[in-house]
Amino acid sequence: MKNFDIAFPEDILSGSTTDVYFKRSETILKKEGINRNVAMEVAQKGFPDVYDFGIFTGLYNVLDLLENKPVDIYSIDEGSLFFEDSPVMTVVGNYLDFGVYETAILGFLCHSSGITSKASKCKLNAGEKPVLSFGARRAHPAISGMIDKYAYIGGCDGFSVVFTEKLVDKKASGTVPHALILQIGDTAETMRLFDIHVEPEVGRIALIDTFNDERFEAVNVAGLLKEKLEGIRIDTPGSRRGNLKKIAEEIRWELALRGYEHVKLFASGGLDENSIAELSEVIDGFGIGTSISNAKVMDFSMDIVEINGKPFSKKGKFSGFKELYQCENCLHQKFSHFHKPLSSCEKCGGKMKKLTKKVMENGKILINKKSPKQIRESVVKLLPRLKGIRDEQCRG
Repeated sequence: MKNFDIAFPEDILSGSTTDVYFKRSETILKKEGINRNVAMEVAQKGFPDVYDFGIFTGLYNVLDLLENKPVDIYSIDEGSLFFEDSPVMTVVGNYLDFGVYETAILGFLCHSSGITSKASKCKLNAGEKPVLSFGARRAHPAISGMIDKYAYIGGCDGFSVVFTEKLVDKKASGTVPHALILQIGDTAETMRLFDIHVEPEVGRIALIDTFNDERFEAVNVAGLLKEKLEGIRIDTPGSRRGNLKKIAEEIRWELALRGYEHVKLFASGGLDENSIAELSEVIDGFGIGTSISNAKVMDFSMDIVEINGKPFSKKGKFSGFKELYQCENCLHQKFSHFHKPLSSCEKCGGKMKKLTKKVMENGKILINKKSPKQIRESVVKLLPRLKGIRDEQCRG
């Protein structure tokens, strides 16, 4: 069986995807008869420069990994906001029952949270305009669905990979690639054939940068499809792009002049949240690829903060079990000692809400998992409140 260089679920569950020093630690502890009860905290020390905030995801993967293991897990919800130093998760149990999974736990959380956080920044700048995840071709195909799923949770309105439909209750998006236009030999003829052969519920969106000037291709396709044409997509290569905003403005003018005001303009190719901000005046939708699929991961670490119920940690780490609180008004976050509740926000006086909750007890999952659509809805609802936000500290 070809495995395409990937680890299967059974490999992850068996612990074989761990860093080797955890295996060696396990051997030593077993031979010495040491198996301490520990609390291991997941938190991030210092954000990548591109992030002002993070959107936490990967919790459900961790729950599936540790289900039926004799451990308790305390965590913030999937899709929650977090800042630097926020304790997002704590796993409590005898070390030998879960220590070998540290690599996998961090892999789940770091990668998915990086994608959702980047996607949320793109959606924040796009506002009501659609953002699609187009970056699957920039990553290993084994994780294409994962990328699209977490991009969707982070705020993307759609995705391109067919497999993702199994993970998200939504159809993949996409119309025509350059490869089809090149084989047909003409952009307008390609769209004529697309209109004949592709089901009518799929939007007629023409890719207009393959052969000729974008303005003339857009006018030609609009003249052919008329009211059927939903939009045009500009994916001009960087070597020919010039000023994309100016190109889009010219296209919009020429289409409107001929009565095609209904035609939307979509842009793709090398875009990120900054491009979205620059183009949002004239572009109606965005396809974001590498910026999301290869987003910087969240650099979580997982550290012992208690041993046998007593605060104990390495230097540079605050010891003791902690809970995270968030102001319902200004979203300021602060953590506190376990069972030492915070009532009012030190920044604005608003009410503090505890985000940390017990999500697993002795290997039993205590929460009902939300669907990707439900998590996305809560993230998108939160985004307008995050414009320009930069939390200073969430330390207790």
